[in-house]
Order: sequence, then C-alpha cells, then structure tokens
Amino acid sequence: MDESRSSRRLIIISGMSGAGKSLALKTLEDQDFFCIDNLPISLFKQLTVLLIDTNNSFPSTVAISIDARNSEGELLTLPESIATLKKRGLSTEVVFMEASKNILTARFSETRRKHPLSTVDISLTDAIDRERQVLDFLSAIADIHIDTCHTDIHELRDMVRDQLAHRPSGSLSIQFVSFGYKNGIPRDADFVFDVRCLPNPHWQKRLRDLSGKDQAVIEFLSQQQSVNKMNEQLSSFLTAWIPSFVAENRSYLCVAIGCTGGHHRSVYLVEKLSKYFQERGEYVIARHRDLLI
Repeated sequence: MDESRSSRRLIIISGMSGAGKSLALKTLEDQDFFCIDNLPISLFKQLTVLLIDTNNSFPSTVAISIDARNSEGELLTLPESIATLKKRGLSTEVVFMEASKNILTARFSETRRKHPLSTVDISLTDAIDRERQVLDFLSAIADIHIDTCHTDIHELRDMVRDQLAHRPSGSLSIQFVSFGYKNGIPRDADFVFDVRCLPNPHWQKRLRDLSGKDQAVIEFLSQQQSVNKMNEQLSSFLTAWIPSFVAENRSYLCVAIGCTGGHHRSVYLVEKLSKYFQERGEYVIARHRDLLI
C-alpha cells in the first residue's frame, strides 16, 4: 500500500439536521482538519480523486458533511464510493449524528431555524420523518453513531475531539458510558449492561448526594462482593470480544453501563473498566451521561 495514500484520512459527517453536524465539523476544523460543509454529492467524486492522488499537496486530514438535500439517487451512490476509497487505502469513516424526534423538534422550535426539507406544504415533523427515511441507509453503514439527545455544546465538542480528532487513525476507540435508566438508554450503544441488581449507595443517606467518582462511594462499592464479581465478569467478557471488533476493522465501540439514576453504580464501574482497558493499551474514553442531571 502506498504510504502517502494511507496517511490521509477522510471523515464523512451525516445525520439529522439539528443533531450537531455543524458543531462537529467546526470542532474538527479547530483540530486542523480541512472541512467542507454540505458538500454536494456531485462534487464528492472530484474530492475523492484529490484524496487518492498521491502526487498532490491536498490536506492529509479532511472532514465533510453531507445532508439530505442531495437527491436520493445521488445519496445512494455513496456506499460504493466509500467502499472504493477504503479499498484504495484511504482511512474513511462515516459518522452519523442523531437525536430523537422530540428533541429535534424542540431544537428547531427554540432556535426558529427552518429545517432544510420543510416547505409551506411540509411541516417540521414531517420533514424530520422524511430526512430520517432518506438517510437511513447512511445510518446503517456508519462507523460511528453519536447521539446528541443528552449533550450540550461543550460535551459534544469533547466527544468529537476524543472520538474523532484525537483517536489514532485505524485504531479502535472504546467509549464507556454510564447512564440512568430513568433517562433512557443511549441510542449509540453497542453493548448495554444493566447493573441495577447491585447494592445501591442511594439508600445510604451519607452517600446519596455523592457520585461513583467520590471516595466514600468507591469504598462502599468496592467492599460489595457482587460489585466486584460484576466488574470481573464484564472485564473478562470485553477482553474476550474486543479483538473480534478489531478484526472487523471497527473504529468505535460504545459500552453503556446503566443503573437507576446514572450517579453511583454505573459511574463506579465505568471508571473501573476504563482504567483497566487503558492499562491494557486500548484507546479509551469515559463519559458519564447523567452525572449532572
């Protein structure tokens, strides 16, 4: 494989309008990516020619966003083009950004922005439904899904930097996410583990207002045999199966650990698992989705 060719990297950002595509692209631009917003599919092939050509000075890290304003016929050519790029040795990742219909509707209503597919005859909710339908195939082939339902702009910037910009090209990024079932399961999770069966520090008055990152909670949970057993078995399970994801050239794996509120048990286990796999040399991101809720 040509080394100059393999050193280039392309990130394709797609997904639902209002889910943070522009912010993600701006964040990558701040990390020295050459960025193109809302690239027409008709120009995509011209871009790929520049990226594959090893005899030019085109930037080595490129990020583009593609939205549903392209025709369906043009959009459906993307999977084949992406597959060709990967075969030619170009590191290519598809990122799909999403949020629930209720969240997207609220965001457009609050900002009073017009959805790109809405018209006089097409309502906002119908436009959202249409967009999801048109982009469904891109969601299916995406290497990374980012759910922005529970993120503010600062958290989203951190996620994009950690999962995309800072992750070494060609490596597997493992994200451990703690969450509370009362706030819903993360939409981008590959594995979901329920730890509500473990002793709950919430019922200890002195621990109730603390989190799984506080020493008093750590001491309480580390003394529970069932918690230690859960940690050991989750570590063993993931150790056994992570190589299979690497063998499939996966670039991203999201492991979600859930308890009732997302404050104690799940946070503690995410911290334990993150440290364990970091020490094994994996590229690990720890995120506590509901810790401030």
